[in-house]
Parts: sequence; C-alpha cells; structure tokens
Amino acid sequence: MYNKESIIDISWPICKGMVEYKDNAVLNIETVKNFANDGVYQTQFTMSSHTGTHIDAPYHMLAQGKRSESLEPIIGPCKILDLSAVKEAITQDDLQRHEITAGDILLLKTRNSFMSATGFFNYDFIYLADSGAHYLAQHKVRAVGIDYLGIERKQEGHPTHKALLGAGISVIEGLRLELAVVEEPYTLVCLPLKMFDLEAAPARALLLKRF
Repeated sequence: MYNKESIIDISWPICKGMVEYKDNAVLNIETVKNFANDGVYQTQFTMSSHTGTHIDAPYHMLAQGKRSESLEPIIGPCKILDLSAVKEAITQDDLQRHEITAGDILLLKTRNSFMSATGFFNYDFIYLADSGAHYLAQHKVRAVGIDYLGIERKQEGHPTHKALLGAGISVIEGLRLELAVVEEPYTLVCLPLKMFDLEAAPARALLLKRF
C-alpha cells in the first residue's frame, strides 16, 4: 500500500512558459470555450511528442526501428545514479563507479534537475556521452532516464541515441529528479501515452518509495 508521502512525481510539468527543447516553442494552449459565452470551459493544445517527459521509440533515430505503439509501460525497481558532480558529459568512467547489472532501470540524476522547469532552454545541460551509452548497452540495462529534455547534446550522428535504442534500451527524457530523490530503492512507474505511428510518446513518471 502506497500513501501520498511515498509517491514522488518526477514528470516535467506541462504549462505555459515551460522549458521546451532548444526553445522551439511548440506547445500551444488555447481556450476554445468559456463560461461567459458557452457555459462550460474547454481548452485545446498542441505539442511535440518530445514535450516534457517522454519515451523515445527506436524510430526516432533508426529508420527501421519500432514506433510509438511498441512502447510498453516501464514499471519495476530502479536505481538512482547520483551524477551531480559531472560537469559536462556522463562517460563510461562515471558509470563504472556505480553497480550496474543486466535488466536495470537507471535514472541519471545530474545538476540538470536543479535547473528551472520554466523559462529558457539551457544548452549546457549534462548529457550522456557515447562511451557511457555503449557501456550501458554492453551491460544490457532495460531503460535509462535523464533529467533534461535530451539525453545527448551536439553529437554528430546521434551515437548516444543509436547505441541505446539499437540495443533495445528504453530512453526516458525530461525527468525531474530534485532534492527529494536520493540514492534509495524506488519502483519506477513510467506510462507512455498509447499513441501510434510516432517516434516518441509523452509519459507520466512516478517513483514509489520501497520500504
């Protein structure tokens, strides 16, 4: 049984003024009905499949990769890797300091989590270097999540994405791993929306404290 205190929402808040990838400003929220004119209130919105917390499907980077309908809920014990001392890129050397085994669900907590969720995109976010991605692929982890809107940064050819997605590793981007999230046992519940024929799907992500 879980109570309110044992559940941590690590999803990126979707709202006007939120940080969007490279300040693309894709999100649009519009009021289409209001109480004064219609007696009800209704909005409609448009956004990218990579807005906020989302899971990349292999098709994002692999022409023959599976699409969003193949994405499954990511539910299970997970490990928080505290990488807040990393200054630019998470490398194999950084990951080797942690215990990583096949089937792990890994959430990479960096100084990204202390950046604002609203305002402008920070181009100097911490990312996963290709050496780190290949290391995780070799260890056959199940999923890896990171606390910013991209898992790689200015990498020609997208080697980080391709190493992970090519190995069948789920990639979760846009997490918020703030002060309440520490290196303790958690269960991750990350549910992609049931969307078809896309390269990614928005998701809600929760951590459940394990006692």
